[in-house]
Amino acid sequence: AQQGHVREKAYGKQKIYFANQEQLPAASEAELRSLDGEISTRAAAVQALQQSCRQLEAELKDLNSSMTSTEMAKELEELRRECAGYSEKLERMKSASNHVTPEEKEKV
Repeated sequence: AQQGHVREKAYGKQKIYFANQEQLPAASEAELRSLDGEISTRAAAVQALQQSCRQLEAELKDLNSSMTSTEMAKELEELRRECAGYSEKLERMKSASNHVTPEEKEKV
């Protein structure tokens, strides 16, 4: 059966409908080559966009895993306090009257 732009074909109890392309003009070789060229150009553009996307996703992952300025400032302050504590401990050890000099260490 055929109705305008839709065709019907029966396979047993199944019916398949498809567009009737008999009335459409056939594409010339030049048109087909042009379409193939356009497909290749667009495929290359898609590949470049996918690569760019992967790079941006990697950059986003790095940014998400890095510290914020506030977190970095807190970490720096904590390290300064820790360093000051070690410096203070070192000064106490240097000023202690019961520390062993290198010469006394050699004698032992």
